[in-house]
Amino acid sequence: QKLAAECQSAGYPGTLIPYKCDLSNEEEILSMFSAIKTLHQGVDVCINNAGLARPEPLLSGRTEGWRTMIDVNVMAVSICTREAYQSMKERNIDDGHIININSMNGHSVVPQSVVHFYSATKYAVTALTEGLRQELREAKTHIRATCISPGLVETGFAFKLHDNDPERAAATYESIRCLKAEDMANAVIYVLSAPPHVQIGDIQMRPTEQIS
Repeated sequence: QKLAAECQSAGYPGTLIPYKCDLSNEEEILSMFSAIKTLHQGVDVCINNAGLARPEPLLSGRTEGWRTMIDVNVMAVSICTREAYQSMKERNIDDGHIININSMNGHSVVPQSVVHFYSATKYAVTALTEGLRQELREAKTHIRATCISPGLVETGFAFKLHDNDPERAAATYESIRCLKAEDMANAVIYVLSAPPHVQIGDIQMRPTEQIS
């Protein structure tokens, strides 16, 4: 709501409408899509941006943390994708777009035990996006599917991962000049602005100073 007010006061075109939704709860996701249909007819573009990591290594991690990552990073992406496609299909939208905000961790496994399970969920997003592209072709639609896979972006992500060590979280973003939210927004705009015959499969982007 604060961001919506900031956008309005800054004079940006369009309207940001906040809607509270726990993406680990399918009922709340379906309720959100129902509200979108009632208030705005449906979805033309779906950007699956939500994602999180919990510090749960493969040898000692808690099942609860693993399940949370699966629910948000994999299941919510799949449910939102399905509902967005059905919304487009019932309104004969043939030029929609589904964009999954993935991660460089969906393309390589870094030697940090606290993100190994997270990396597995992001590898799943890589596979889901390509599978989606193939199913959209089988459906003979021109709806497009794209991944955007960033490295380190300065957000609240590290503070969720290291929620018991805020100093470590802050240090994550101080070691190098990180990507910003604006850089991600620009990548989304680039993907959406591609001509109809061009489908961008995956944008892999890192901070210039990032090593891994």
